[in-house]
Amino acid sequence: MASRPFDNVENQIGYCGIWCGSCPAGNGSVVELTRRYEETVKKNQLEKWAPKDFDFSEFMKGLRSLQNVSLCQGCLKGGGNPTCSIRTCAREKKVSSCSGCDLLMTCTNFEALERSHPNIRLDLLKTKNVSQRELIEKWKDELKTKFPHCLVLCNTS
Repeated sequence: MASRPFDNVENQIGYCGIWCGSCPAGNGSVVELTRRYEETVKKNQLEKWAPKDFDFSEFMKGLRSLQNVSLCQGCLKGGGNPTCSIRTCAREKKVSSCSGCDLLMTCTNFEALERSHPNIRLDLLKTKNVSQRELIEKWKDELKTKFPHCLVLCNTS
């Protein structure tokens, strides 16, 4: 088991081409940021500052609950959506990633993923002659500027 959740997914790209380190469900950012937020709220006694109609105890209960979110191991390690059409197709075609499929440019398996996650960078998957390490570095650079929920993890790796 990895020492930090991010260590487990840092170098993993799913069948679909999404870098697992960019996903707040798997990289631990939701859990870590919620933990830090709870510490800040307690340390600064923000309960005293909350509006009277704000249910502070329910808010704190919600923060504690979010810290128990199960971390995704990534689809290559058995995590992720078990009914993912992309994973099913890649396994049936016996390819380690969709980038190895001749039908990638016309594939319709990505439509639901693109609708549910409009900020994902599937175009990186379609980049030819680039190593996985280079793709991950490109994605990390972009995350640092465009997706601050991952900033805490990208800066510690």
